[in-house]
Amino acid sequence: MKKFFALLISASVLASPLAAQAQDWHKGPDRHRAPVVEKKVVIKKTRWVRGHRMSPAERRRMAEVRDYRRYRLSAPPRGYHWVKVDNDYLLVGVATGIISSIIAR
Repeated sequence: MKKFFALLISASVLASPLAAQAQDWHKGPDRHRAPVVEKKVVIKKTRWVRGHRMSPAERRRMAEVRDYRRYRLSAPPRGYHWVKVDNDYLLVGVATGIISSIIAR
């Protein structure tokens, strides 16, 4: 009886690699699979600088801040207005588009 169990255990140990290999026969070799290519998305955040003249395209994507007291901003002088870009507040000339002040929050 001991010999029978010893023979059974040794047969199962020897047969287990063959059974694992037989399960993956339908998948085929890995060299035929196409490589997976992931696209990298680069987000470029613009650093605003005092004196920078903003293009009309840049001005279009900005939200004008009309209630400046709510954001604890000072009253803009005549000819200027506050705009919010990302998490920054810019004091921009209405006619020229030149940045005169930047508040980063």
